[in-house]
Amino acid sequence: MSREAVIYRMVTPDHLCPWGVKAKDLLRRKGYDIEDHHLESAEANENYKKEHGYEETPQVFIDGDRLTYDDLRERFGLKPDPKQGESYQPVVAVFAVALAMALTTCWALRGAFDPLRVAELWIALSMCVLGILKLQDLLSFATGFVQYDLVARRFVPYAYVYPYVEAGGGALMIAGLFPWVVAPIVLVFSTIGAISITKAVYIEKRDLNCACVGGGSSVPLGFISLTENLMMMAMSVWMMIKAA
Repeated sequence: MSREAVIYRMVTPDHLCPWGVKAKDLLRRKGYDIEDHHLESAEANENYKKEHGYEETPQVFIDGDRLTYDDLRERFGLKPDPKQGESYQPVVAVFAVALAMALTTCWALRGAFDPLRVAELWIALSMCVLGILKLQDLLSFATGFVQYDLVARRFVPYAYVYPYVEAGGGALMIAGLFPWVVAPIVLVFSTIGAISITKAVYIEKRDLNCACVGGGSSVPLGFISLTENLMMMAMSVWMMIKAA
């Protein structure tokens, strides 16, 4: 028995509502026959909402029920999209991909998985990726960073230097270049970061978002952020031990 759904969504030459596309795709994957109505201008979209007293589009109608996109996902037992609230997903993604890169790089260079070399590459590559994410929008990163970093709160330019130290330090650590220059600098920056996070989260009990994956992230400041700094500290110390 076929199931039917009606959808009203914004489709114009300049704008294609992403939630409308997702709603239609979800309905199709759930086996619905879709009556698809396009609101072909911003004016038509606004008029449709005003006429019916709706706050948003798309609007979906199934068996007499009117549903927004989030309502539709809830009807099918799915979580809201995009995910609301705090999430460690961005950091987990960075560390997971960096680990995969470390493993494959080690295999390509040595034909084997040397655990120590994999660990070195994993930390260095993670630093590079995290540095890139911060450098995408330095202003946004600095805005988040100055809320908890002890040095950046007193000397804002430090926040703009930090991503370069992280990314550059990671790149040089991959090859083990200039250890007696790179390692001490990274050690100082990461130690300050670890102390700042410990103070903000575990002493002052502040509820903040971490700027580790760039500004505007929903990653909560806490254990994962502290781990990033501890990994950088460990890598710095290890580089100096190897160079001694």
